[in-house]
Amino acid sequence: RFTLLYVSLAGGVGSMVGSWVVYEIGKFGGRPFVEKYGKWILVSRHDLDMADKFFAKYGNLSTFIGRMLPVVRTFISLPAGVARMPLVPFLFYAFLGSVIWTYFLAYLGLKLGENWNSIRDRLHGFDTAIIICIVLLGIWWVYRHIKQIQKENK
Repeated sequence: RFTLLYVSLAGGVGSMVGSWVVYEIGKFGGRPFVEKYGKWILVSRHDLDMADKFFAKYGNLSTFIGRMLPVVRTFISLPAGVARMPLVPFLFYAFLGSVIWTYFLAYLGLKLGENWNSIRDRLHGFDTAIIICIVLLGIWWVYRHIKQIQKENK
């Protein structure tokens, strides 16, 4: 029988292990790897400098909060590794943020699960707006990074 606590702890552990792998990739590949190949994924030196400064100042807090934010939670571990955030605090905050996020999703699923069909029907109209926002944000992100990389190469 599943409980919210066990589901949250299992999600936290699994998420922390995955974060650790990505952290190590960032740490051992490091800044030279990202500087060499980052342009292919639209990561500029400017982005690396900003990440280094940010993690030096807000590493623990950003890892904790980042693990609770959709999209950000997927990528927060790589810059933490590149910036060489200390491993033990990284793992602790990654676990803690992941447990909270997993608990939230499990609780939401538990409460909304019985009424999912009616909720899905009511929210169906928002699908197009959400997709348009995601596409526009993606275009803006790519444009911004291409301009930054061009600026650095001059």
